[in-house]
Amino acid sequence: MKIDITSEILFQTARSGGKGGQNVNKVETMVEGRWQVAASNLFSDEQKLRIQEKLANRISADGNLLVKSQESRSQLENKGIVIEKMNDLVTRALVRKKARMATKPSKAAIEKRIEGKKKKSENKHFRKKIDHRNL
Repeated sequence: MKIDITSEILFQTARSGGKGGQNVNKVETMVEGRWQVAASNLFSDEQKLRIQEKLANRISADGNLLVKSQESRSQLENKGIVIEKMNDLVTRALVRKKARMATKPSKAAIEKRIEGKKKKSENKHFRKKIDHRNL
């Protein structure tokens, strides 16, 4: 299940640091994507709640999911990276974990464990000093 929220993302650009030489001072290549989770028309209320819970550390006080990229020297590439990261985050947030099924050990495993305990007990018994008076 691949989710695409591109239509609801608001993009903002700024000058980015890092490599690029003189180009860095002239061109706004850093891209920041903002997505208003609560205002989304793509998801149900239950899905929005799940996204807000799972991505709480990435969502700002005003309810925006923020992702920024300044990896590339190209604004278009950075925009693509932001879209990819956001879609991936939302997709992973909506995946439900499988409920763990409680299991019991098999009868053979239980018998093997008890047999091992008996053997260990027997070995310890043979390590004791022999009391000749009780023979």
